[in-house]
Amino acid sequence: MRPIDMHCDTILRLMDDKENLGLCENHLSIDIKKLKKGNSLAQFFAMWIDLKKSDDPLETCLEMIDKFYIEIEKNSDNICLATNYRDIIKNDNEGKISAVLAIEEGGTIKGKIHNLRNFYRIGVRAITLTWNTANEIGYPNIKKNYRDRGLTSFGEEVVYEMNKLGMLIDVSHLSDKGFYDVARLSSKPFIASHSNSRTIKEHSRNLTDDMIKLLSESGGTMGICFERDFLGESENARIEDIIRHIKHIRNIGGIDVIALGSDYDGSHPNCEINNIGEIEKLIFALKDNKFSEDEIDKIFYKNALRVIKDVL
Repeated sequence: MRPIDMHCDTILRLMDDKENLGLCENHLSIDIKKLKKGNSLAQFFAMWIDLKKSDDPLETCLEMIDKFYIEIEKNSDNICLATNYRDIIKNDNEGKISAVLAIEEGGTIKGKIHNLRNFYRIGVRAITLTWNTANEIGYPNIKKNYRDRGLTSFGEEVVYEMNKLGMLIDVSHLSDKGFYDVARLSSKPFIASHSNSRTIKEHSRNLTDDMIKLLSESGGTMGICFERDFLGESENARIEDIIRHIKHIRNIGGIDVIALGSDYDGSHPNCEINNIGEIEKLIFALKDNKFSEDEIDKIFYKNALRVIKDVL
């Protein structure tokens, strides 16, 4: 059971010069040592940009991508960039973890398709269309008055171009109407990299049962998120709440729609699975709840790997 985690914000934390952290070993939830302990197959690294705090989101994102590459190159004996399914298999055969480059904020392309294509050229393979601020693509789910506002005409163009290029469209954070626009327009499977069930936990960041069904029918996946606010009412992110979400999603969309999207280093602390090196705790819990080996394999890596193969 080799986990593929579809979302973390670790690179942002590494940008803090005061702490002088590196990817090899640190006090965060993800580093090379912990990834190896967790037997990780691949880790998605999101370049998270807050549009309200960045004068130039494109420049800020490029600076983060530079940091990503510096850390990958520095640790090249253990981790390597992957831009498609073949890369992941090749890296694994060479004993290396795969790093998938993602962006969490479509506003980084600043309303220009050429910026999207250039991000693809430097290795970006997944983009969360919005974070918590409206952008040229669409609207986030953080405000109720945004929920019925869908993709802009430029946002529709982005969906078509990402399909054409072979990039994963990520609808986590996107408005409800935006989700349905992506489901209608995308010719390829799409993902919700770090979202849970809205039926189990009423939160706009989670997906409704209807959304889960549509995502499943598209061949896409949703990464179970370890953020406490999307799981339950506890101050801690409890494994029993993670299991509740997984069970419900399986009942609604089937086992093939479930993946992992921890949101490590971008979520509240106090998770019972404290870091990626402790991911085995989830395996034990799933086994205790009568999930089969094949079901656990699908949740941990097979479903994500299928979508990567289909899209990238």
